[in-house]
Amino acid sequence: MAEPEIVDVVVVGLGVGGEEVAGRLAEAGLTVVGVERNLVGGECPYWGCIPSKMMIRAANALAEARRVDQLAGTADVRPDWAPVAKRIREEATDTWDDRVAVDRFTGKGGRFLRGSARLDGPGRVVVGDRVLQARYGIVVGTGTSPSIPPIHGLADTPYWTNHQAIEVEELPGSLLVLGGGAIGLELAQVFARFGVRVTVVEAADRVLAIEEPEASEIAEAALRADGVRIHTGVRAERVSHDGAAFTVHAGDESYAAQRLLVVTGRKAHLEELGLDSVGVDCSQRYLPVDDRMHAADGVWAVGDITGEGAFTHIAMYQASIVVADLLDHVRRARGGPDASGTASVVGGAMGASSAVGGTAGASGPGGGSGMVPRADYRALPRVTFTDPEVGAVGLTERQARERGINVQVGFAPLPSSARGWIHKAGNEGFVKLVADADQGVLIGATSVGPAGGEVLSGLVVAVHAAVPLSRLRHMIYAYPTFHRAIEDALRDLS
Repeated sequence: MAEPEIVDVVVVGLGVGGEEVAGRLAEAGLTVVGVERNLVGGECPYWGCIPSKMMIRAANALAEARRVDQLAGTADVRPDWAPVAKRIREEATDTWDDRVAVDRFTGKGGRFLRGSARLDGPGRVVVGDRVLQARYGIVVGTGTSPSIPPIHGLADTPYWTNHQAIEVEELPGSLLVLGGGAIGLELAQVFARFGVRVTVVEAADRVLAIEEPEASEIAEAALRADGVRIHTGVRAERVSHDGAAFTVHAGDESYAAQRLLVVTGRKAHLEELGLDSVGVDCSQRYLPVDDRMHAADGVWAVGDITGEGAFTHIAMYQASIVVADLLDHVRRARGGPDASGTASVVGGAMGASSAVGGTAGASGPGGGSGMVPRADYRALPRVTFTDPEVGAVGLTERQARERGINVQVGFAPLPSSARGWIHKAGNEGFVKLVADADQGVLIGATSVGPAGGEVLSGLVVAVHAAVPLSRLRHMIYAYPTFHRAIEDALRDLS
């Protein structure tokens, strides 16, 4: 084994969160080595958020064109997948090449290693025949991979994950989607709108099972209107493939299609990372962290691997906390002045850089109270980008009641709002508010509609800041907008 190379920080995994942490720490003047075995940037820019939303944008354009007959004359719609595949290949992914991302990181002063890394004791990381010893810490951001259910026969078939679905150049004639969560429904609707015969099979009793039942109903109705066949409460028992088609067997029923897309969740693979060498139980599904993202002494974690949700915005949120906490640790280790404000999330890399330099009383732009922030997921926003969009934040009604909260619920159908009525074709949706009646604040909300994810923003602020219901009721809501339905839901709440 080679002699250890001493560096300040090693970041294992340069997905969205890891890349952000590594880049900001490098900009702050630390010697940072980032290690990635796949593509720098992770799932989001290559097989997730970015290319999938390009697909959704194209599919929604087809749907809008088909609505012309209800609003403004006639339209002849002829789907063509070629420009979509070309845009994903050339604009989103550079044909799945991460040179731009690698250069972005090294341009900030970081050093990049391509390969698989494993921890080998406190502060020690092995990458191939190289050994790195981190003075101040290790950050783990290796993400997750598709969790493939142990269905008999499945592993022996050429099934798709989200990777193959995003990379597809020519659409199949038919597609069977195993999983009715957000990813499954988004992709199912896209392919259906491009003429693919799509069937969704979901084990739970409804699609989007983590969301409000009303959201599940609207999402299912919207996909059925696009020609998608949906079967809930179906547990697949066996999968077969005859070289031309897949068949999913479930009791007396069977479902067949040319391609099979498996989107039944994701899983971290802790056993590959050597985390047991720093006292972590590697048998867990995810890597547990505290509210400053500590996974073990001298080890931080960020992103999907933490199990807080496979969302880019969570990874970026956690990355800011890791940067702040690690820089505070560096200052204390160097015997520098109090970190007060310098590592604040608001301060960003500029404040962090001056802080590492040891400027007494330094504070990044906008530095607040000086406390290193702690993770708070009470107002975690999530959006399913179907048409209509399903945006949600905080607790559902059921979750709130299970916690023993004195719940009030307000509901406003979107078509009954002025903007929904004007919108007409494609106006399905609602705003649902979940309030703690004793505290007089919102603890959850769902916004479904053509701009459900955008309307959600105000609701996220209300939940995050615990804005009193009395204050929300006395706001001025612009007319006629989709978000004005919030006012209607508040009226129903009272």
